[in-house]
Amino acid sequence: MSNGKNEQKETENDLSELEGVVDGKNQETTQTEKELKLLETNVNHLRKLLEEEKKRGEDYLSRVKYVQADFENYRKRIDREVKEMEDFSTTKLVRKLLPVLDELELAIASAQSTKDTKALVEGVRMVHKNLSLTLEGEGLMPIEAIGKPFDPRLHEAVDKVQGKKVGDDTVIEEIRRGFVFKDKILRPSMVKVELASRPQNRNSGRVGEVDEDE
Repeated sequence: MSNGKNEQKETENDLSELEGVVDGKNQETTQTEKELKLLETNVNHLRKLLEEEKKRGEDYLSRVKYVQADFENYRKRIDREVKEMEDFSTTKLVRKLLPVLDELELAIASAQSTKDTKALVEGVRMVHKNLSLTLEGEGLMPIEAIGKPFDPRLHEAVDKVQGKKVGDDTVIEEIRRGFVFKDKILRPSMVKVELASRPQNRNSGRVGEVDEDE
């Protein structure tokens, strides 16, 4: 009788232990489900953020393409306007030079018909004068050279002689005239220079030295 009660009690204990194990498993399962739900929520949130960033990136890319296209159109418009201004300036200058060309043709025709070289020279002189005035009107000015102190920015010395005067090296002959166009040196004057007399060993800044035997 007592054996039966002991067996029943052991069975009840086993059942209690089993129920405890089952309850533990159920609690673990519940915790796992909560973690899975939290993880799923986080994943969905990240997906949403990723989608938003993707849309924002596409929007930025679209804006960049728009700005790039707009800038390209602006550059083309500026290039076109610059070209039109250059063409206009060239046309304006050519129109001003046409009368000079007409005068030159008249001078040649007159000299051929009269065989008068003096008339041809006078005609060419007039053409030169009108051409100079036209170019001066556009901003072209000759560089003054003869009698001026040598200036390496304005003058290019192609010949030189030794002088006896003390002071600055001086331009004594203009071989080819130089010009300034709108305050910018277009080309320097090619000149012959008289070198000033200086004590020996103090020739810094001179155009060059000429031997006394020359």
